[in-house]
Amino acid sequence: MDSSPATAVIFDLDGTLVDSEPHYYEAGRRVLAAHGVPEFSWAEHTRFIGIGTRETMETLRAEHGIAAPVEQLLAEKNRSYLELAGRSAQVFPAMRTLVEQLHAASYPLAVASGSSPEAVHAVLECAGLAELLPVRVSAEEVGRGKPEPDVFLEAARRLGVPPGGCAVVEDAPAGAEAARRAGMRCVAVPYVRGTETDPAFASAGLLFAGGQDEFDPRRAYDWITGGEG
Repeated sequence: MDSSPATAVIFDLDGTLVDSEPHYYEAGRRVLAAHGVPEFSWAEHTRFIGIGTRETMETLRAEHGIAAPVEQLLAEKNRSYLELAGRSAQVFPAMRTLVEQLHAASYPLAVASGSSPEAVHAVLECAGLAELLPVRVSAEEVGRGKPEPDVFLEAARRLGVPPGGCAVVEDAPAGAEAARRAGMRCVAVPYVRGTETDPAFASAGLLFAGGQDEFDPRRAYDWITGGEG
């Protein structure tokens, strides 16, 4: 993989730019409860962090024998999530700093997410990041979600940058693996404690093992742009 400075940066959204996983957990818990699955723990939810919403609902539907079609479950979860996150999305302050620094330096920026297009738009608007991140790709717009590389490759295409020129900022092993398969460099900021030792993060060029508590936007900026990092 090319180790030269990146010419564009692609951000994951949930758990990376914004602390939206609690909203996704609650949305999923509500949908499952409505379909006869009363117990759904945070620990179970963490299995799906970094995985697209569609893939998540397909798996849960099969595991719990839910009769409703996946399209219905997906619509219900997206609706519930938008009610929660669309009005209270919280940006990680250090991530906002990194986005602002890269934007000020005229780096092409994109978001590539497993969330629906509507959720991506609503969260970025609520978080005040919409103008800084105008290029957005949802896993629902491509063939396969993470850990497949499709969403990152489509983001690179829309940015007009070769995949090897892109750096990805991710919080989940599935996202780091997707970046590797796309041939992109990766800054990893694990969201779930304990996942920092996941083999998928071994391919990351820069790993903040302590997650957001350890994340340093200046160090990430320097690494992305060719400084020491």
